[in-house]
Amino acid sequence: MTELKQYLYPEKWLSKASAGDRVTYELRMQIISGLIESGTKLSENKLAADFNVSRSPIREALKTLASENLIRLERMGAVVIGLTDKEIEEIYDVRLLIETFVFERLVKLDTKDLVMELSKILEMMKIAIKYQDADEFSFQDVVFHETIIRAIDHSYILMIWSNAKPVMEAFILLSMRVRFKEKYEDFQRIVENHQLYIDAISTKNRDLMIQSLHQNFDDVQGKVEDLWRSQQMFSKGVEQE
Repeated sequence: MTELKQYLYPEKWLSKASAGDRVTYELRMQIISGLIESGTKLSENKLAADFNVSRSPIREALKTLASENLIRLERMGAVVIGLTDKEIEEIYDVRLLIETFVFERLVKLDTKDLVMELSKILEMMKIAIKYQDADEFSFQDVVFHETIIRAIDHSYILMIWSNAKPVMEAFILLSMRVRFKEKYEDFQRIVENHQLYIDAISTKNRDLMIQSLHQNFDDVQGKVEDLWRSQQMFSKGVEQE
């Protein structure tokens, strides 16, 4: 396990998190980024020392990560499984299925308030781009899509989203950090794609909805490459320290 002087998961997002959640979020980020490689053995005692917590939060974190198929539990610890490219694609398939279903429900609803809320969130995303704040942009991006999903008030769709959200959030954080450093010019296109989402919802035009889905989800097709480069970038940073 690679030791870091600075955690990968944003500290400002953890103000109300339990000790177990803090460990979970950070371990998830390190596993998905590749800093903790597939096959690595995780010791409860070592993790407790690294995170300066008791073994109880460590067990809680390992149980959660096992449910996400990122690790395999063993006596007094776990072995990292990680995610294959196929599994990454499947996660985004789930997201596409959810948002396609949600769009069809939105056609039948009054979306005026939703459009206003999404426009406000998009403005926050623009501000994050202006100040080159990848973490804030990622946070608002997740909020943008979750706001759309919550708008249809469907408890089971929300449950599926909530189960997939932690891993997707980690992907978004890692890839956006790389993009801000290496593909900053992409963000104008990303903003335009999100505006297309809003226009599709506002007009309830199915053709525009399909176009917006294609543009937004085609935009994440480079996610595996971004994650690979994020792994290289973080590894070099650790070596320099």
